[in-house]
Formats: sequence, C-alpha cells, structure tokens
Amino acid sequence: MNSLRNKVQLIGNLGNDPEIITLESGKKLAKFSLATNESYKDASGQKVDNVQWHNLVAWNKTADIIEKYITKGKEVAIEGKLTSRSYETKEGEKRYITEVVVNELLMLGNK
Repeated sequence: MNSLRNKVQLIGNLGNDPEIITLESGKKLAKFSLATNESYKDASGQKVDNVQWHNLVAWNKTADIIEKYITKGKEVAIEGKLTSRSYETKEGEKRYITEVVVNELLMLGNK
C-alpha cells in the first residue's frame, strides 16, 4: 500500500509543445501542461464541459521520450506523484506551484 500514498494517473492532451531543458549536470528535464476533460449535466440538464490544466515535469529517459515523440495536442496517459514547491519572482514575490512528476508515460491516439 505504500505505493498508493502519492500516486496520480491522468489521461489528457498536451496544451503546448514540451519545454526541454538540459541542466549543467547533463540531466534532462521536460516541462509541459496537460488538459483533462470531464463532462456532466447540471441541474437544468445542460451539458457542462470542465477542463482542468495540470503542470507536469519529467526527468532523464522519460524526458528524452517526450522530446522525441510528444507534441502539442497529443493524447497521453501518465502516472506520477504530486509535488509542491515555492520560488521567488524577480520582483521578490513568493509563488507556489503544484506539479506532477511523471514516472510513466503512455502515448495514446492522436487528437
């Protein structure tokens, strides 16, 4: 059950081309956003589409695969863990961000 403590599974479409960063250490990082779609009917019977955007990051070999094969609009399934971090802007404001660190990636049909 320990593997279930922080696990995220999402299926969605990339909102833009991944940003690929190679660090000085040689490690590769891929940053991208994923849209998940959900539909339901409201109280009056009208169909409502709900889109949620998720920030994702992937490292090393997973980042290599993303760089080679994944582009804006592609449908993917991912599994990873939820992380939170903070940073300071150039103006000195503290910002908080929640991301999914991708462990596994499965390429699905095209959009």
